[in-house]
Amino acid sequence: MKPEIRIGYGWDSHEFKSGIPLVVGGVTLPHSKGLGGHSDGDVLLHAITDALLGAVAAPDIGSLFSPSDPKWKGADSAVFLAEALKRVKAAGYSVVNIDSTLILASPQIGPHTEAIRTRVAKLMALAEDCIGIKAKTPEGTGTDNAAIAHVTVLLNASAKRKTARRNKKAR
Repeated sequence: MKPEIRIGYGWDSHEFKSGIPLVVGGVTLPHSKGLGGHSDGDVLLHAITDALLGAVAAPDIGSLFSPSDPKWKGADSAVFLAEALKRVKAAGYSVVNIDSTLILASPQIGPHTEAIRTRVAKLMALAEDCIGIKAKTPEGTGTDNAAIAHVTVLLNASAKRKTARRNKKAR
């Protein structure tokens, strides 16, 4: 019997590189460098995607969207998130909330938190108060030239799944 709730955890990191835009949570931020990655390097959307996939025991983002596949070069990470959300729904779950922590030396995320929260909420079709965005500096970790994202997600069985479980128990 599948559980009523599931928790997923995702983590991602990318190194800063010159000549590319900085995209975090689907929002382009003003900065002299962007995050290197095969796609757009959006560490937050990548970590959310992996957290969603992990919660439903699906393959991870790298397995579904191979970094060696030229099809995904420069891709918008919202495509990856949309696929993860489809898999969550197909498994009979819905997203309750996400909580995230971004770790980077610069730029400061504080001035952009609401824009990131709004964009992530829209991409996930959730209320903004279901999206937690926190930022920390990497003091003493030696990761000043990278951005790191940690994400947890909470899923709840959809009404359809709950009804099916009740009907199965009644038999």
